[in-house]
Amino acid sequence: MDTLSSSFLQKCSLTPFLSLQFNTPIKTNAFSSSSTARTLLHTTKHSKTRQITARKNHSNLLANLFKSLDGFICDFVDPPLRPSIDPKLVLSGNYAPVDELPPTVCEVEGSLPPCLDGAYIRNGPNPQFIPRGPHHLFDGDGMLHCVRISRGKAKFCSRFVKTYKYNVEREFGSPVVINYFSAFTSLPATVARYTVTFGRTVSGQYDVRRGTGNANTSLALFGGKLFALCESDLPYAIKITSDGDVITLGRDESFGEPLMAMTAHPKVDKETGEAFAFRPSISRPFLTYFRINADGIKQPEVPIFSVPEASLVHDFAITKNYAIFPDTQMVIDPKEILKGKPPVLVNAEKVTRLGIIPRDAEDDSGMMWIEVPGLNMMHISHAWEEDGGDTVVMVVPNLLPAEYVLEHMDLIHSSMERIEINLKAKTVARRPVSGRDLEFGVINPAYVGKKTKYIYATEGGKITGRAGLVKIDLSLSTANFEDCVVATRLYGPGCYGGEPFFVAREPDNPAAEEDDGYLVTYVHNENTEESKFLVMDAKSPNLEVVASVKLPQRVPYGFHGLFVREDELQKLL
Repeated sequence: MDTLSSSFLQKCSLTPFLSLQFNTPIKTNAFSSSSTARTLLHTTKHSKTRQITARKNHSNLLANLFKSLDGFICDFVDPPLRPSIDPKLVLSGNYAPVDELPPTVCEVEGSLPPCLDGAYIRNGPNPQFIPRGPHHLFDGDGMLHCVRISRGKAKFCSRFVKTYKYNVEREFGSPVVINYFSAFTSLPATVARYTVTFGRTVSGQYDVRRGTGNANTSLALFGGKLFALCESDLPYAIKITSDGDVITLGRDESFGEPLMAMTAHPKVDKETGEAFAFRPSISRPFLTYFRINADGIKQPEVPIFSVPEASLVHDFAITKNYAIFPDTQMVIDPKEILKGKPPVLVNAEKVTRLGIIPRDAEDDSGMMWIEVPGLNMMHISHAWEEDGGDTVVMVVPNLLPAEYVLEHMDLIHSSMERIEINLKAKTVARRPVSGRDLEFGVINPAYVGKKTKYIYATEGGKITGRAGLVKIDLSLSTANFEDCVVATRLYGPGCYGGEPFFVAREPDNPAAEEDDGYLVTYVHNENTEESKFLVMDAKSPNLEVVASVKLPQRVPYGFHGLFVREDELQKLL
């Protein structure tokens, strides 16, 4: 009360002077009072300025202190780094980061089809600072590489997703947030890093409620908004300007509470406009499913209590009536952090399960679990129903061996499988689609949840830089065929590309054939250090390149992309 009274009295004592200054004609005695008021205001203003400066200096002092402690941990506490988290190895070649690039006119070779008017955007990790300590490929800040096409001409742009994490680290000039995949090098280093993080949090250097994710994984368009996503945070809304620039609008907290996250792989039903998503957690419930209506409004959540532990659930699938979740041998055990080890590991004794729940479920009472031994995946290429809904069919790349998922990713062989689940008998039938190393499978997006004939996937090569593309005819997978690949495009020696995206030639024509369109992706030539945007005819027997865009800057190997049509872009402006 004393403080409140004192403040009130101070305000009252200034009132006559302020009133006199503005409402009383200027006289000699009034001028004296007005001068006193101005002096007081001037003193107060400078006092506030000094306080702000002092706080800023204090903040900078703390930032420098924490930065020095980070350096000490990297130089003297970390043990020798494993190859998977050694930045000298992880960020070599075309995995090295690049700078931002404003919209730049590009040279076009061939003719860009009219259906490509719009923008192709691909997300991927691109650390804004060269790491001093451990760094995993998945840790980099999200950067969006965008080709904006209009009437056969193209512009290219590269922009960071301006997440809260990015902005804070940009202000301080160094990394601030613990890298989830690489920070746990030993128990002393883990304890030290968490101590520094705790110090940054309690001192106000970083507010974890505003997000810790880097939005570096994928993109999605639903509810009239375009998002950049990663599964450690909520989505960030972005927009593409008419001249091809990429602008971050901000974190969208309508999909969860401030400390929550959301999958990087929501599924969008093109017919209903609905989106389907989930959030993983390291505490119960370990998995939560939810729908987002066509207006972008999140519906009530459905906690999945039948998941007994935290698993590495990166992707899921939907069909006309169901949502399907994997519960694999790749688990997340926070207790491993106390041992100075990464929390993601493989539980060899666990049997993989597939959970099938009605996609409009209001609770998890209808969840059915089917055991599928030895199946471990990061992505699900597609799923649909047959036999009047009594059978669910999935096509997934099975990662072999699963133990190499984070530590030796270059040694993994992805074996594409067709999996048929009889919901009545609760039985599973599996057969290989191909013996090749296939990943990043995609379909014509108009067929999400529906039966398809074709899947397009990347073949061989590096972790996310792949040697070529294949077209898979799934109608052959119902018989005893060893290989369902019907078309292949290899990029050539030293050339590697990313996940493709299918763009329909006539997207508004319901009678169009499923494969009548183009496959687009970025391809990098390691011999010439040049990157291109390739356009391939999806119907041709060798996925013929019909056009390419020579890019003004190298595009590092990344993750997932999205094509947004011109009419869709206009609705976002």
